[in-house]
Amino acid sequence: MMWRYLGRRPMSTLATDWWHNVGIAPKDPILSITEAFFADSSPNKINLGVGAYRDDEGKPVVLQCVRDAEAKITGCEFLESLSRQGNVKLVEESAKLAYGENSDVVKEGRFAGVQALSGTGACRLFAEFQRRFRPESQIYLPSPTWSNHHNIWRDARVPSRTYHYYDPESKGLHFGALMDDVKNAPDHSFFLLHPCAHNPTGVDPTEEQWREISHQFKVKNHFPFFDMAYQGFASGNLSKDAQAIRIFVEDGHLIGCVQSFSKNMGLYGQRVGCLSVLCMNAKQAIAVKSQLQHIARAMYSNPPVHGALLVSTILCDPHLRNLWVEELKVMVNRTTKMRVTLQKNLEELGSPLNWDHITNQIGMFCYSGLTPEQVDQLRNKFHIYMTHDGRISMAGITTGNVAYLANAIHEVTKSAEGY
Repeated sequence: MMWRYLGRRPMSTLATDWWHNVGIAPKDPILSITEAFFADSSPNKINLGVGAYRDDEGKPVVLQCVRDAEAKITGCEFLESLSRQGNVKLVEESAKLAYGENSDVVKEGRFAGVQALSGTGACRLFAEFQRRFRPESQIYLPSPTWSNHHNIWRDARVPSRTYHYYDPESKGLHFGALMDDVKNAPDHSFFLLHPCAHNPTGVDPTEEQWREISHQFKVKNHFPFFDMAYQGFASGNLSKDAQAIRIFVEDGHLIGCVQSFSKNMGLYGQRVGCLSVLCMNAKQAIAVKSQLQHIARAMYSNPPVHGALLVSTILCDPHLRNLWVEELKVMVNRTTKMRVTLQKNLEELGSPLNWDHITNQIGMFCYSGLTPEQVDQLRNKFHIYMTHDGRISMAGITTGNVAYLANAIHEVTKSAEGY
């Protein structure tokens, strides 16, 4: 017989241990909260870490405009892969959403736009583009900002620094320090800006402050890069929430812009986003787009189809678009109501602290001012989960749990003179 019996060999002779140097990765500060929440068996538990909208029963919501769009595209042949730029209609309508329906940059084709894997993928795509074509530049991130921003630019090997943003004393914008950082940064620096509903603080500059920031950016020739994850979720008005971007464009800036439809359309699992970069002219836009597509090709080749078709259908259909706007207003009104109710409950409990910042802030998040120690107490004693910096997702608060939450916050803060 033409075979030989090899028998069993010791494991050490069969394979090399390639991964002996791999340790456990650090847990994501936001995702780990949800994991801990699900492991908690308490009937009173509250998850205030989730960054997606929930209804007044604490349940995820599928918008009616999304259901209607789903019905409209049923049977469409969308299994073929898209080109590297993605859904063309999605890109065009996203640009109009950000820059304005009648914006010159849209009419003249002066933007390089590509479909991206939601906001995270769009940021990562731009970070790689920045590393390749402006390797001498660093990026300034607001302090604080969404924690994943640091991961994205670090993994793209782009040097980053922070600039002042939130003032713990006033629980508002540290505008003077912000402007000093803008002035003192090296010319031609990149700055990441949240145009509305700043994550995690819920603190936005006023229109006048945005105009001052834009002016100083012109003086210093800085590059403004906007991460717009919550358009419509700040005020319920899509145009108002894009005001900062439009101020910069009107002032002649060439900007970068990331858009995500995870929050404002409730499509978190579909990963629908758009990256656009404004250029000097249409010819330059073609070149920039080609490079973005080239980068995407090596990362993930083509973007997914289904979610993009849902979004483009909603944006292109007047009825569905109007329905979406109405549903956005419902979401904003609910979270605003929860802000008012939480503040009222704390005041009625006799809290010695000022809670005006709960209603002064805007969007999905409230930067509560709670210390890490107080956050731990809320978790250990009351089964209430939030990020260690005290960020509260207003979507996690309901009429059924707001009194319990207010009492718990009062219990862990009532001895504090300030926080």
